[in-house]
Amino acid sequence: MFESLSDRLESAFKVLSGNNRITELNVAESIKEIRRALVAADVNYKIAKDFTDRVKEKALGTENVLKSVSPGQLMIKIVSEELTELMGGQSVGINVKGNPGIVLVAGLQGSGKTTFSGKLAKHLKEQRKMRPLLVACDVYRPAAIDQLTVLADSIGVPVYKEIENKNPVDIARNAVAFAKANSHDVIIVDTAGRLAVDEAMMEEVENIKKSLNPTETLFVVDSMTGQDAVNTAEAFNSRINFDGVVLTKLDGDTRGGAALTIKHTVGKPIKFVSQGEKLDALDVFYPDRMAQRILGMGDIVSLVEKAQMEFDEEEAKRLEKRIKQNKFDFNDFLGQMQMIKKMGDLKSLMAMIPGMDKALKDAPIDDKALVRVEAIIQSMTPWERANPDAITLSRKKRLAKGCGQNLDQINLFMKNFNQMRQMMHQFSKMPAGKMGMPPGGGMSIPAPKGGISRFKRRSE
Repeated sequence: MFESLSDRLESAFKVLSGNNRITELNVAESIKEIRRALVAADVNYKIAKDFTDRVKEKALGTENVLKSVSPGQLMIKIVSEELTELMGGQSVGINVKGNPGIVLVAGLQGSGKTTFSGKLAKHLKEQRKMRPLLVACDVYRPAAIDQLTVLADSIGVPVYKEIENKNPVDIARNAVAFAKANSHDVIIVDTAGRLAVDEAMMEEVENIKKSLNPTETLFVVDSMTGQDAVNTAEAFNSRINFDGVVLTKLDGDTRGGAALTIKHTVGKPIKFVSQGEKLDALDVFYPDRMAQRILGMGDIVSLVEKAQMEFDEEEAKRLEKRIKQNKFDFNDFLGQMQMIKKMGDLKSLMAMIPGMDKALKDAPIDDKALVRVEAIIQSMTPWERANPDAITLSRKKRLAKGCGQNLDQINLFMKNFNQMRQMMHQFSKMPAGKMGMPPGGGMSIPAPKGGISRFKRRSE
């Protein structure tokens, strides 16, 4: 996410390395590099200049204030604060109050509206314990209704659709009546888009909004389109006066211009960001956390929140007891792996840890490594999963045939598992808070020796 921008900003901060104080000369050189980084990220030049002028003013204004902070650290702090302010300052929630609450989703074709609608339904169902209803009002795009239906089925949410009706305003009105009659407390209306802004699309969305009077209107935009995304947002906002922005495809080759300047330009907050096609790949937007990630500082808070959503306290206590007794087996390991997979893909999770984004930039880490490990465990009998030390050579040969891997790969996995289990057992006997064991006895599974990327290389 924003790798090019992060690299350029890092280079800008290096200009100040080795200096023991802030001066107008070294600040000017750093500021020039920061401005170039922003423009290269598709930020409007005027916005980039205003941004760097504020950074320069703050940096020189603190020349004699923070003696204990190095110039580089001070510049990072100031840029982080200014990036946070540029992107909105603080998180703004979504308004789904009403009987029912109505969320209108608008945007260009291909921006990810339908997928986002499914993600939002899952988010509201799981995080707010609501009963969402998805409404299919894209009556033009081939298979749009089918796509929404497939997404809805996968998360157990109903879809209101009228296959023969080509009037989206009527469909939307009927959906509200259906929601009231069936106790749905929020409806999410997926509207049609076009490849570019045109009058027919704008008029249709306007009519739907006037008819429904939604509690929340969200504009979905593809973040990879950069400054064009900002221009499109301005066009939509002038017609439908939306309440917030959703940035999709942040996992793609995005330069960051839309995320950085859409709030400043349009005056409407970013409310959600979306990465990938998985329906749980939706995050509430926090400007301060995004600024930290752009500056390579990670996002531990979001990582902890993701873990807490999958965390089972009773299960953690059970595992802690088994680890102390050195009884951790393949069933326990498989359960932990499946929990990690629910949190998201490995690379995006590890990028939330400070410093890991750089370390993993070119690392061949993907979920296929976990899939291969799962295949080995799922080829075992229930007895073998519960008795890791009893797997003999003949059993290993049978496992290799069952999971489609060779004997060397099975041996490597067994070796890594045993090393990991031994290390966890040793850690469990130490006082809480030491050697990486968090206070309270929390437990995390370290990667196999050599890392997952090593396992991946050896298993291919």
